[in-house]
Amino acid sequence: MDRVGIVGPGRMGLAMVRHLIEAGFPVAATDIDAGQLARAGEAGARRFASAGELGRNVDYAIVAVGFDAETVAVTVGDDGLVGAMAPGSCIAICSTSSPETVRMVAERAAGRGIDVLDAPICRGRWAADEGTLLALAGGTDAVVERSRPVFETFCSDIAHLGPVGHGQFGKAMNNFLMWITGVGLIEAGRLAESFGADLVKLREALLISSARSATLEDWDRMTFTWALKDMQIVSQMADALGESMPLAGQIRETVKEARRIKASNPPDWTGEGAVPRD
Repeated sequence: MDRVGIVGPGRMGLAMVRHLIEAGFPVAATDIDAGQLARAGEAGARRFASAGELGRNVDYAIVAVGFDAETVAVTVGDDGLVGAMAPGSCIAICSTSSPETVRMVAERAAGRGIDVLDAPICRGRWAADEGTLLALAGGTDAVVERSRPVFETFCSDIAHLGPVGHGQFGKAMNNFLMWITGVGLIEAGRLAESFGADLVKLREALLISSARSATLEDWDRMTFTWALKDMQIVSQMADALGESMPLAGQIRETVKEARRIKASNPPDWTGEGAVPRD
């Protein structure tokens, strides 16, 4: 059984810690947030001061930080995982990053005999609590199979999409389509309110129609916290590949206002209050 480390036991990573410990894995954690690291310790994880220190004490490290720059810092930066972990170890990047970032990390890690799994996760924080996340995996067949016992503690589904980089691409497409739907639900909800429609009844009808979506089902739980970051990743990929994506550009700008609306006064599709619950 691999000794597993979590770099960034935040809202998602802390749930992973708990599921892994419940499954019997030896678990370690590190975080720049002392409060989150203390919570991981309370859950039963060994605590380390840095990614490098953690890396020297685990066989399998999961990166669950928020941004590309943080992913780079904890993997290939000073006192990062790549410089600390032993040959034969594995690093799984569960953060939402660009495909180029995870490919760079994988190349640097390969030079030290360390495998990388590109494995961003979907379905959100409630699925993390329930252990029903979806991992979109990019990597070799061997790395994916090695990773299954670890990921199956907090994921109900693992989709192997291709080599490293393809997991992040899949997550970007998932989020692109999700934010399109989210913006559409704000506009449709505003129009319905102006028309005088009963939003709850309309939602119930739409959920059994061709307009059904996970975004509509989970409207109260949905936030736009990471929407701009996600759309920037999509736009960067489109620019790099020379693809025209005018809708992506429009959604990238629209989610800025959508985040404010969703957090303050969104359409009340469910009749259970307008402000998202955490």
